[in-house]
Amino acid sequence: MTAPEESDTRSILDSLPDVILYALHVPYSLYLAARYRGMFLPAIANPGILTGGMAGESKTDLFALAGPYAREYFAPFITVRAGDSLETIRAALAKAGLSYPLVAKPDVGRNGRGVRIAQNDAELATHLARFPKDIRMVVQKYIEDDGEAGIFYVRKPSETRGRITSLTLKYFPAVVGDGISTVRELIKKQPRPKSVIELYMRRNARYLSRVLAPGERHPLTSVGNYVRGAIFADGASAITPELEDAFDRVAKDIRGFYYGRFDVRFSDLEELKHGRGFTLIEYNGASSEPTHVYAPHTPLAKIYRDMLHHWRLAYEVGAENRDRGVKQVSLWRIWKVVRDESKLIARYPDEE
Repeated sequence: MTAPEESDTRSILDSLPDVILYALHVPYSLYLAARYRGMFLPAIANPGILTGGMAGESKTDLFALAGPYAREYFAPFITVRAGDSLETIRAALAKAGLSYPLVAKPDVGRNGRGVRIAQNDAELATHLARFPKDIRMVVQKYIEDDGEAGIFYVRKPSETRGRITSLTLKYFPAVVGDGISTVRELIKKQPRPKSVIELYMRRNARYLSRVLAPGERHPLTSVGNYVRGAIFADGASAITPELEDAFDRVAKDIRGFYYGRFDVRFSDLEELKHGRGFTLIEYNGASSEPTHVYAPHTPLAKIYRDMLHHWRLAYEVGAENRDRGVKQVSLWRIWKVVRDESKLIARYPDEE
């Protein structure tokens, strides 16, 4: 999908520090803990996932929770170690029926870090070689559909049907040539934060001196993550009963999953509205955000309201799971998982 016009891509969150963005979460969490009688209830919002998906979850383990129906919607993948030989990886890809292009990403990730599209053996091997040899990596079929969306799903254990509470359409920005300017010069004109401009520069280093022909488009990122340079738009108008039915069927076939966000690729928005023509890339649990709040010009009041609303839903789902006998997760357990995840991600290479 074509990204919105450049003048429409700025978001208040581009310049809002995280300490401000999440300032209300602490007092609101204390209120929710008192109301629902448990401080860490989001950690059991999804009993099938480690800490409910608050931290440390493995993509491979998440995929393994899917039953036969849900599995049909996920892009096929294999799991390897970064240090595995190319011959071993080739054999695994052949067994799984996978061919290029492929997406390689850490099995435990954060904010799209370490995600790369590989077009051939050389690119895949180069990317894997940047990681410590013992790091577990997911190599997945790259879905070349133009559309990508983040679809937030919630179902309380007492409910017979879940609902979609947020839908984010993701766009991949590109620069357009004028026959005179280099890619570097065109990137510098992008109305994005300095950190994103620097990211575009690093990820397009080999093209910076190239002069694009008039009208020629050059994509700046292909990772559907806001901090990796994608542009988000609120897709609430695309939520339909048919779409909710489709994701309700998928979610119910994932063991112990009630709350989180699906990342999907699709080719036609109208087909997606009818609950058809989409492929699941991955999904996440309690740490998920309703990413429509990152859309340009979203008022701060709406950002706070929608984020806190979803945080309350995590407590409500966790409270129902507790009342049904799910054992609560201790602070020590959560702290240990967060610590281990941080140590693991600190070993990943810096972003190119």
